[in-house]
Amino acid sequence: MPLVPRRAFRLFTEDVTNARRRDPAATNSLEVALTYPGVHAIWSYRVAHALWKSGAKTPARVLSSLARSITGVDIHPGARIGRRVFIDHATGVVIGETASIGNDVVIFHGVTLGGVAMTPGKRHPTVGNHVMIGAGAKVLGPIRLGNGVKVGANAVVTKDVPCGSVAIGVPARNLPKHSKDHRDRDLIVDPSYFFEEPALYI
Repeated sequence: MPLVPRRAFRLFTEDVTNARRRDPAATNSLEVALTYPGVHAIWSYRVAHALWKSGAKTPARVLSSLARSITGVDIHPGARIGRRVFIDHATGVVIGETASIGNDVVIFHGVTLGGVAMTPGKRHPTVGNHVMIGAGAKVLGPIRLGNGVKVGANAVVTKDVPCGSVAIGVPARNLPKHSKDHRDRDLIVDPSYFFEEPALYI
């Protein structure tokens, strides 16, 4: 049993370290731990998800509901979220029950990983590793965002996005990523796209 809280402590510490790495405004670990709602939402999700998997579904839903009212982030405890996921500014984020999120993902405020049908089964997106989803974006349905994808702010994505691509617009269109150098993976969508292919942004 001591292994469980020890593993949880390592994950919680990793979440704080990741937030400090992702957010240049973060000054120290204590500040992040006490004041970052995105980190609090992930922590609450980890506990709720463990309850969900153990069969305690009602307590899991109660905890996720309390976390939503405090953090502004609505994560269904049945969703699957990997490590080092950072929700920046947090408010208005919705992650549905059958959503799956990989490792090293950044999600900005106002993002929805939602469904387009009210039927049982897989109905929410699958997000790969090293993905960045811009503020206000809506990723809808049982689609897949490949590894290294970037979704522009306020994009509405309803189709698969291949690895390393950029999805922008309403409905979103996919553009190939210019750089093969993965050092830019923490950058928000390159503004130069808006000038090189103006027809895609009308």
